[in-house]
Amino acid sequence: MIDYLIVGQGLAGSCLAWQLLQRGKRVLVLDVPGNNRSSMIAAGLFNPITGKLMTRTWMAETLFSTLFDFYPQVERTLNEKFFFPMPLYRPFLSVQEQNEWMGHSAQPENQKFIDRIHTTSAYGDQAHDSFGGIVIKPCGFVDVPVFLQTVRSFLVQQNAFIEEWFDETQLRHSPTEVTYKQWKASAIIFCTGTSKTNLWKAAPVKPLKGETLTIKLDQKPKLIYNRGVYVVPGKENLYKVGATYETQNLSESITEAAKLELSARTRKLLTLSFEIVDQNWGLRPTSPDRRPMLGHHPDSKNVVIFNGLGTKGVSLAPYFSAHLANWLTGAAEIMPTVNINRFKALYSKS
Repeated sequence: MIDYLIVGQGLAGSCLAWQLLQRGKRVLVLDVPGNNRSSMIAAGLFNPITGKLMTRTWMAETLFSTLFDFYPQVERTLNEKFFFPMPLYRPFLSVQEQNEWMGHSAQPENQKFIDRIHTTSAYGDQAHDSFGGIVIKPCGFVDVPVFLQTVRSFLVQQNAFIEEWFDETQLRHSPTEVTYKQWKASAIIFCTGTSKTNLWKAAPVKPLKGETLTIKLDQKPKLIYNRGVYVVPGKENLYKVGATYETQNLSESITEAAKLELSARTRKLLTLSFEIVDQNWGLRPTSPDRRPMLGHHPDSKNVVIFNGLGTKGVSLAPYFSAHLANWLTGAAEIMPTVNINRFKALYSKS
């Protein structure tokens, strides 16, 4: 008998497994690692001020406080490095934008996220910033592939990981337990991203395709640059550039259109010359309101979902995996803003 069966070992499943193990629970994770395309190509960027309108991320203070505790704790415990705090620079496009952010910087709720505002070019040798720009904190990136592999190795050591496709026809559930093949558990949690299951076919998970480039630079950027695209360090002198946002063409392949778009945006951001060495794609699981989805199935309280982390999985997963773990162990109620029951269509009988 195990306590929890987790399907999927992307960011959601990895963080949840860790949280439950830290609470003394027995878990078993089922996954085929090569299927985690969204997590495996992710640049892992975390940034509290995002979007075209440069708005503070929802729950920024709570989320960033949690992630700055979570990832270093996993690093220390498993003796691996994958968490890299680093300032982020966003160039201004006009004097008007510069003035607007001078005003924003005076607001107490923004001060903790603004390191410095430059009113003249500060990094012109590497980026186009004629009007200056804003240095944002706390930012950085998680090397997601290394994080996932590190957690997977730990799970294997704990006899808590099996590499296999989940076969839904083998699942049985009653009001008191779930049974999958030879295993019994008190609940099963689906952290399956954009992969559909019959039990959760009504869940409004919307795939958002993203494509990225890997580029080679001869000069090391002084910080993370982000305007139109992000430029995030990778291994050696390689950098991840992205990403596109495609809701219609969900083809499972790279496209020339995305390559041209990302190349043009990179040239617009950087003054540095670059060489494209790779291109990749992934499907992120998003929700209609851009909030995570947590909670139990309308017909079974021990069939649970943890999904919808979208483009901010690195920032959302630590806090909401803890939130879900607390709910599973009876220590908290799920926030209404992320509870899966907010989508009434899920509960219809149609």
